[in-house]
Amino acid sequence: MTQSVTRKHLFDLPDGVIYLDGNSLGPLPAAVPGHVARMVTDQWGQMLIKGWNDAGWFTQPGRVGDMIAGLIGAPAGSVVAGDTLSIKVYQALAAALQMNPDRRVVLTDSGNFPTDVYMAQGLLDLIGQGHQLRIVAPEDVAQAMTDDIAAVMLTQVDYRTGRRHDMASLTQAAHDAGAVMIWDLAHSAGAFEINLAGSGCAFAVGCTYKYLNGGPGAPAFIYVRPDLAETARPALQGWMGHNAPFAFDMDYQPAGGVARMRVGTPPVIQMSALEQALSVWEGVSLADVRTASVALMEQFIAEVEARCPQLTLASPRDPAQRGSHVSFRFDAGYAAMQALIDRGVIGDFRAPDIMRFGFTPLYLDADDITGAVDIMADILTTEAWRDAKYHVRGAVT
Repeated sequence: MTQSVTRKHLFDLPDGVIYLDGNSLGPLPAAVPGHVARMVTDQWGQMLIKGWNDAGWFTQPGRVGDMIAGLIGAPAGSVVAGDTLSIKVYQALAAALQMNPDRRVVLTDSGNFPTDVYMAQGLLDLIGQGHQLRIVAPEDVAQAMTDDIAAVMLTQVDYRTGRRHDMASLTQAAHDAGAVMIWDLAHSAGAFEINLAGSGCAFAVGCTYKYLNGGPGAPAFIYVRPDLAETARPALQGWMGHNAPFAFDMDYQPAGGVARMRVGTPPVIQMSALEQALSVWEGVSLADVRTASVALMEQFIAEVEARCPQLTLASPRDPAQRGSHVSFRFDAGYAAMQALIDRGVIGDFRAPDIMRFGFTPLYLDADDITGAVDIMADILTTEAWRDAKYHVRGAVT
């Protein structure tokens, strides 16, 4: 029997707000402010530089990495936290290309998040060895696995529509073609069960400020398959990835295992917030989270389609083919979303016409969904979104 996963008391959510944007930025876990304040005053304030040893700041990226590993189906010691997702994409792709030096194609799809594509374009241009970035439609990825591909780089869940790739089958297809497989788990980690170890992929990367609730700008993470960890080359060879950083050798010698994927000095305050935020997952089954998330999504889709005919479902109808967010198309989607936010229902917008809603059952329940649709239906029926103030574009949508 599926257990309830709702833990609203563990989050500090504003009164009167229905938060449907945890797929973009998770809310504040209630224990984080006090934890960070104590870290600042007791560790930084009292220990000063001794905190690197006495408070475990130096080993924190591996410790937090192990916490994340347990949520993505990876073994202990295979994940390290730190830096940004863009940097981790760069490292993973650079290492993958070095594993396949005789091939010149990187395969991705048009549903990938733009920063992953930008990082690939920049890396391939920098290498200057005639590499090609091949971009195909998401549904054509499996058929595009040809024997000239060095690496396949995919985001498991499409950031716009929530469409979900089959990790196991596509990883196997990549391996059958002799390619190195890289997964971006930005919209997967903390949303549903992932079996990285079982998939056999070489690398995976992800962020922690969405379903893992690490806060804005929270550190990213990278997974390296254990049998590759002693040979993968990190490309960005920072001093924290050195085998002996405080020997201050002028020649780089990579650290053992996934620690070589560390780059610069870790953001200790932000890492501490993340470490505490991850504690909300203690005793939580991701299988139960997924079951509850699907129930909320199905309720939302049914109620929106019954009461908001102006909107068109942009996400896959089959829940097995999507992650934990649902998107609807509406020509005036930006303005409608601003009107919703003004009424206390927070989702977000993705150009050109996507209204996006995340379903995170740790702090959402069925009453929240009905309440959100009540407000949406009123906004669309009264056309409140036509108010000029809702058409003013912010820098972040």
